Amino acid sequence: MIRFYILFGFALMFSLIHFQGQLNKYINTRYAYLSVSAIVLLLLLSAIEVVRMYRIEQAEKKRLQTAAEPNDEHHEHDHDHHHEHDLNHSHNHDHDHFGHSHGSSNRWKRAIGYVILSFPIFTGIFLPVQTLDSSFVKAKGFSFPSMDDSMSDKNPGQHQFLKPDSSVFYGKEGYEKVKNKELAEFAGLREILLDDVSYMKGMEVIYNFPGDFMNRTISFDGFAYKGEQVDGEHYFVFRFGFIHCAADSGVFGMLVEFPGGTKLHDDDWVHVTGKLTSELYQPFKQTIPVLRVTSWNSIPAPKDPYVYRTN
Repeated sequence: MIRFYILFGFALMFSLIHFQGQLNKYINTRYAYLSVSAIVLLLLLSAIEVVRMYRIEQAEKKRLQTAAEPNDEHHEHDHDHHHEHDLNHSHNHDHDHFGHSHGSSNRWKRAIGYVILSFPIFTGIFLPVQTLDSSFVKAKGFSFPSMDDSMSDKNPGQHQFLKPDSSVFYGKEGYEKVKNKELAEFAGLREILLDDVSYMKGMEVIYNFPGDFMNRTISFDGFAYKGEQVDGEHYFVFRFGFIHCAADSGVFGMLVEFPGGTKLHDDDWVHVTGKLTSELYQPFKQTIPVLRVTSWNSIPAPKDPYVYRTN
């Protein structure tokens, strides 16, 4: 019965996530069909578990009915077996004691396993989903890896920072083809608007080929983050993004130079437009792309603050 509750609980949790429109906070919605498939499979397994329990119950009833019927042969041999039972009672008692201990250990292991499996169901159903913000960046210490480091030799489950990197999902030659194909999509544009659909791809192209986009006009939305390493009118402007799911999510964007006197707070949402330049940024010990703002304005936080790798 417990297995049924766990299987059905996971199906209920995934269904509620869909119904409440929270799926985009766990995975790239491009892969929503995987979650739907999981719900169908879990419901099917739940039904199979119900059938299994019903069959066990019916078999037990049949066994009890059979045991209750008179059995002359069993009665005739009962006296003979009684003496043998007395002789072996001491030995069997010791054996049963050992078996009881072993069975108790297995029951405890199963119980602990059920608790572990039940925990994500409880949290997924009853605890609210936390939207990521600048506190996540602070918690991670805002220490970016080298911009020249590829993710291809790293764990695809690692959180990424600043530069989207999908190379981990391709072979070396395959990623070169993808890079060149995506460069062609943006290379001819004099003004590049990175909206919700193109944000992840566009940022990755710009970081892969910064020299090709110098002095181009680029616009995008994001939340401001000052941090402890940025001076003057420089702010990072970020969006949280998903390549596949929360496991490979990251905070993506670039350093932005605002006009003198600009005052922003962490998590203030802005729309920025400017010319792409580059600077030697000492905390990273490398030259990075920087957007020099020509115009900007405050905007409300979007309904969906995340962006996704759509292809």
